[in-house]
Amino acid sequence: MPAGRRLQKVHDMNIVTEHKISGEPIDNKAPKRPVRPVLWFIIVGTLLAVLVGGLVWFNYFRGQMIKQFFANNKPPPTAVSAAEAKSEVVPNLLTAVGGLVAVHQVDVSADVNGRVTEIKFQPGTRVEAGTPLVQLFDAPEQGDLANYKAQATVAQLSLDRAKQLASRQFGPQATVDSAQAAYDQAQAGIAKTEALISQKLVRAPFAGDLGVRKVEVGQYLTAGTAIVSLTDLSELWANFTVTEKDSGSLKVGQTVRLKVDAYPGRVFEGKITTIEPQIASDTRNIRVQATVANPEKILKPGMFVTTTVVLPDKPAVITVPETAVDYTLYGDSVFVITEKKGEDGKTSLSAVRTFVQTGNRVEGRVEIVKGLKAGDKVVAVGQLKLQSGAAVSISTDPAPQIPAQPPRY
Repeated sequence: MPAGRRLQKVHDMNIVTEHKISGEPIDNKAPKRPVRPVLWFIIVGTLLAVLVGGLVWFNYFRGQMIKQFFANNKPPPTAVSAAEAKSEVVPNLLTAVGGLVAVHQVDVSADVNGRVTEIKFQPGTRVEAGTPLVQLFDAPEQGDLANYKAQATVAQLSLDRAKQLASRQFGPQATVDSAQAAYDQAQAGIAKTEALISQKLVRAPFAGDLGVRKVEVGQYLTAGTAIVSLTDLSELWANFTVTEKDSGSLKVGQTVRLKVDAYPGRVFEGKITTIEPQIASDTRNIRVQATVANPEKILKPGMFVTTTVVLPDKPAVITVPETAVDYTLYGDSVFVITEKKGEDGKTSLSAVRTFVQTGNRVEGRVEIVKGLKAGDKVVAVGQLKLQSGAAVSISTDPAPQIPAQPPRY
């Protein structure tokens, strides 16, 4: 054996001996291969799919249980008051506002200047036409009247004498004419002076009620100074305005009903007597005047009045109580009560919001131009706690009282 191979063999034996001495087993097998990455992806994907599927199934199961819970636990029906939509003839009324004015009213004043010497009336009393009210100082005029009467007497005697002489042909006709002129002149002076004297005695121009006295004895009055107000309360005018659109429905003789704040609940009646032939260019309104009898004299000039003109009736319309209508920015609506049968055969009531078109409102009822028909039941009270389709029950409490026949005013 060559020396080189012996040395190599000895070296290999030493190596084997050293491994055995250290106690580690000698394994000449090939190492195991690592798990492939694709297998790991499959395992992880499977686990994620199972997890996601479990979450989806859990959410679906929870939703079904919640749905089933609420389906089996419905809230009790809401108690509401119901009213029926009726077809009726609603009074055709035109409402406006205005004021009262006396047919005869004036501030009594003197025609001439003068000093008050006597006050012949009591404030607040009723006087007849021609009743003396105030006497002004008229002594100079009374003196002039006496003078003219004396002149008239002399002129009358001279005229009679001249006529007698002329009838006997003892005097000229010129003397008669002069005497006649003197007599006429004296009579004219008397008439003028009596007129001046009458101006110094202030009288009531018509029958009526006096107001507050505004003068005192000894006060010097100038022409036109107010002495006392005089008002005839037996008849008044109600002045009001309506729009140009409503002017075509007004006619002289139509009935007008009036309300005043001083007497709530009372209604006064009059007739349209004047319609202004012109429409105001600034407001496009027309002025209307009605005459109102005031036998009790409780209406006063200057009162604010609400006037209602009774127009010819319109055809019958659908009406509901005013409380049944909800007025919102999105439109007017009502809750219509409908009946439906369930799977168990029982009948239930529900309220469905229905939009309507409203018209005039008269004494607690509203005209429904579009959206309802006669006989429909609507919620009159309790709609604030409702949603469309909510279950309802008819309350035993009575609905709001609405007049069976609304007053025509």
